[in-house]
Amino acid sequence: MKKQKVIVFLPAYNEEQSIGEVIRRIPRSFHPCVDVKVLVIDDGSIDHTVAAAREAGADYIYQMPENRGLGAAVRQGLRECLRLGADIGVMIDADNEYPAEQIPELLAPIFAGEADYTMGSRFLGTIRGMKWHRRLGNYLFTFLQSLLLRQWIYDGQSGMRAFSRQAMEHAEIIHDYNYAQVLTLNLVRKGFRVKEVPIRYQVRTTGQSFIKFRAYVTAVLPAIWKEMRRPVKKVVIDEDAHRLPNIAEKQCS
Repeated sequence: MKKQKVIVFLPAYNEEQSIGEVIRRIPRSFHPCVDVKVLVIDDGSIDHTVAAAREAGADYIYQMPENRGLGAAVRQGLRECLRLGADIGVMIDADNEYPAEQIPELLAPIFAGEADYTMGSRFLGTIRGMKWHRRLGNYLFTFLQSLLLRQWIYDGQSGMRAFSRQAMEHAEIIHDYNYAQVLTLNLVRKGFRVKEVPIRYQVRTTGQSFIKFRAYVTAVLPAIWKEMRRPVKKVVIDEDAHRLPNIAEKQCS
């Protein structure tokens, strides 16, 4: 069978100290039928993020003309994955808080035909060191998502996610500041199957998160309200689009 092209994209804003390590930790050869490329979405950084990404081996770099926000960067990342011919897109934060080496585990449910959209769950894995206010905010927003979707979610704010091509084609992010809640609400309401995968979390040791709790609450709650009021159409999903053979069964061209 033809190889599946997986593009791992990293939204990045002033992450020169950590982005190189994240890129180097991304597994490139874990299945003979999978070809992995790395894409960086630079969200108007004013440091050496782009140079560090190139030095670490990024295959593609897209530079936003100005800082627009994480939601805008993720939206552009999905667009670029489609433009570059990705069969599957994987998003991971550039701050080194998420385990890039667990990307194959994140992809496994999509390759098995069990999911179209996966999220790395810190709360099913490990959350040691997460600050109490971030943990509380995550609990509250995740509980709200679960209520709205009538489906239990453990980590609605995860910065590590994977998307089938259909999920990328239909994903809509209506807010530039952040993407986490509205994206999941949008995809699940359209019928895409979501699955969470336990991951190991580590506290960032460099840089500073640009997500501030007060701004997060005042920006994201209206976006959730707007998303839930929007009509959406169910998508006819090809559940076997990315199913991979067992490594021992078949080689790929």
